[in-house]
Formats: sequence, structure tokens, C-alpha cells
Amino acid sequence: MIPDSTAPVGLTVDVVLLTIRSERLSVLMVERGIEPFAGSWALPGGFVLPDEDLDDAARRELEEETSIADALTHLEQLATYATPDRDPRMRVVSVAHLAFVPDLPSPVAGSDAAGARWWAADELLYGSEGVRLAFDHRRILLDGVERARSKIEYTTLAAEFVTEPFTLADLRQVYESVWGVDLDPANFRRKVLSTPGFVTDTGESQSVGRGRPAVLYRRGPATDLHPAMLRPDS
Repeated sequence: MIPDSTAPVGLTVDVVLLTIRSERLSVLMVERGIEPFAGSWALPGGFVLPDEDLDDAARRELEEETSIADALTHLEQLATYATPDRDPRMRVVSVAHLAFVPDLPSPVAGSDAAGARWWAADELLYGSEGVRLAFDHRRILLDGVERARSKIEYTTLAAEFVTEPFTLADLRQVYESVWGVDLDPANFRRKVLSTPGFVTDTGESQSVGRGRPAVLYRRGPATDLHPAMLRPDS
């Protein structure tokens, strides 16, 4: 069968930008100010310009809609989404990008966004029936959250979210925030300290209540974890 070459097809980018705020895995969302889905919440994104690279388009849309692009040093492609009816305007293929980084500022809405804010990811995915997500952005967000959860299993990325020096309890809180589970402190301590290059003992400690002082650590030289810090349900 010969496809209809006159049928319009659009190329877009969407950005799943994740961080940790108030000990919860959070995602940057914009409130759409135009149709389709005006008033719904969406991932930052938009159409790719004819002379534009995908990564450049993702950064441009992020900057135009939220003014946060300058805070990012790395974006990675997450997946491509091309379900025929995902956009009511035409056949639209979206290349989603992911960034999971610490210390991101509050967004400032711009362009065609009526608002921009950080949302707790689990609240959008599981806890807010009154919040409407545009397009297939719930599916994209689910995929982005799963990628982030996997990244801290196999890399030392979690240590970027704590201020040095830090305690193992501080580091454990990062894992609990991202994975959405409570971890056994003793088991977590054993896993971290048995993973070469993950953390480095500073030789110092700090008082944490009535118990013994907590040892302070810095990030180690490793970038990948061997063995991996697997989630409890893995």
C-alpha cells in the first residue's frame, strides 16, 4: 500500500525534567494556554523547526515555556511516541527527552504556557484525579520516572542530590524519594559501603540526636555502581 504523501505529519519534542523537591521526586509541568488541551498540564515541548536539531529544539522549548534550560548540562533521549491519535491536530511524532538533575530553580511561565510549576510525580501519576494531563504525557512521564529510577540503580547519580559532606541517611532519603519505598537503614548501609568508589569516609561525624554520631561522607570517584543498588522489588 502506498502511503498518502499529502497527509500532514508533525515532529515535536517533549521534556521530562525531574528533580527532588521537599524529599519527593518532582517533574516540571506547564499549563497549556492554547488548544488542544487548553487548561491541561503538559510536559514542556513543542514542534521542531525545519532547520533545528532535536536537542536544540528541546532546550529552546524548555527555555521558552519555563526559563530553566540554562540550568541543564545534559539531556538524553528517552523514547519516541507515534500513536496515530496522540494529537488531535494531525499525525504527530514526538521524541521525548529526559533530564534528572539537582538544584533546579522555580520555573517562569512564558510563550504559550499559562503556568509552570513543579509537581510531585506520584501525585500526577496516581494521586490527583482532578488534574488532567494533555496528549499521552502520562505515558511519557511514567517512562521518564522509570528511567530515572533505573539510573540510580546502576550509577552514582543519587549522590549528586545530597550536599557534601553527607550522612548515609541523607543518601538513603534520595533513594527513598525516587523509588517511592522505605529502605532498611542497616541493609542500605551495607550495600553502599560494599560498593567500591561510591562514597568516601571523611573521618568526621555529626551528632544526630541521642544515638551515636553519624559518619560524614563525600562522593567517591566511581560513576557506575558494581554491584548495582537494585530496588527492593527487583
